[in-house]
Amino acid sequence: MSSIVAIVGRPNVGKSTFFNRLIQRREAIVDAVSGVTRDRHYGKTDWNGREFSVIDTGGYVLGSDDIFEAEIDKQVELAIDEADAIIFMVDVEAGVTGMDEDVAKLLRRVDKPVFLAVNKVDNGKREENAVEFYSLGLGDYFTIASTSGSGTGDLLDAVVAALPEKEYKEEAELPRFAVVGRPNAGKSSFINSLIGEDRYIVTDIAGTTRDSIDTKYNRFGFEFNLVDTAGIRRKTKVKEDLEFYSVMRSVRAIEHCDVCLLVVDATRGFDGQVQNIFWLAERNRKGIVVLINKWDLVEKENKTMKEYEKHIKEQLAPFTDVPIVFISVLTKQRVFKAIETAVQVYENRSRRVKTSELNDLFLPIIQNYPPPAYKGKYVKIKYCMQLPTPHPQFAFFCNLPQYVKDPYKRFLENKLREEFDFKGVPISVYFRKK
Repeated sequence: MSSIVAIVGRPNVGKSTFFNRLIQRREAIVDAVSGVTRDRHYGKTDWNGREFSVIDTGGYVLGSDDIFEAEIDKQVELAIDEADAIIFMVDVEAGVTGMDEDVAKLLRRVDKPVFLAVNKVDNGKREENAVEFYSLGLGDYFTIASTSGSGTGDLLDAVVAALPEKEYKEEAELPRFAVVGRPNAGKSSFINSLIGEDRYIVTDIAGTTRDSIDTKYNRFGFEFNLVDTAGIRRKTKVKEDLEFYSVMRSVRAIEHCDVCLLVVDATRGFDGQVQNIFWLAERNRKGIVVLINKWDLVEKENKTMKEYEKHIKEQLAPFTDVPIVFISVLTKQRVFKAIETAVQVYENRSRRVKTSELNDLFLPIIQNYPPPAYKGKYVKIKYCMQLPTPHPQFAFFCNLPQYVKDPYKRFLENKLREEFDFKGVPISVYFRKK
């Protein structure tokens, strides 16, 4: 379970520069996933081997400074609610401003770790000027320069040390299924039709659900927690803080679930925003089921369902091994099928393959189709195993791991999918030195 660090502060103090600095270090190495649309204000990074998510609370608010005055309180409150640690960024050039004092007043009441980062400190004179930030009453501060990166190491060392230790799930914990998607796609109605009571207020106004709410589901032999999230919205629409709340809550729900049920409005199609949510779930290595809702409203010819499915899979390539269920929440059509599919995907995600079975199957395949030689060198794969992680990861041990290229990794992933049922689950394939 990844911790969340929020960066707060008024506009133009350098939050985004710092955020981008953190994310790039990580994205360049780990997120070489084709087709991942980068979300500008949310990202994963790691420092000293600890992985965490970073939220840049800035950039959501458009408008003049006086509008911002009211908004910044909400941002800070949100960060206080959602994050495990908070970096409060101020600007040495501007000195202590009234707005900084307001934020500090909110942060002094918090029992979470707060780190005061004085930005744009790139010479000795500015180092001296930074002393005035003691007046904010937040104790010691870190002097950094986001653009050059100086001082950021010490800050991150302190942040990582303060993050809560990772909690590992206890066996008894129920599987968590998060219902995600754009506003007004029918997420709350889907949950209502499952639970059989209108626990959620369903209206035609997009974004009625503000929070993610957990509901225990226990029927027909299935038992799990359902998490409803506020819809994730396109960035241009994130004018109100409410939308920022929904984005952040949905991110949180995706990170803490086992399977994402991605509800898509059939009349609007599989657009860029829906794809963003899909890749966010994929990047977090969650099980995924795509539910095409309002299917009863679509004009149909004899091949419509097949064509629609084909169109979606083209958008999802290369990860096309994903179940797609066509439902109508209003008429309750195939709603139960959706849950059955989610339970199946959960089981696929927890599947463990015995090492002996894996080697018996894969060594002959690899012998018949070895990785292509590279610069006259031949890669010999000696042994493979599944790693003991919450989602399927496989390590192949060989003499020259650096010469194995992506197409061969995809070949092995496809073989794994053929031999074992991993439908709806992202797989990671690694090559390690023997």
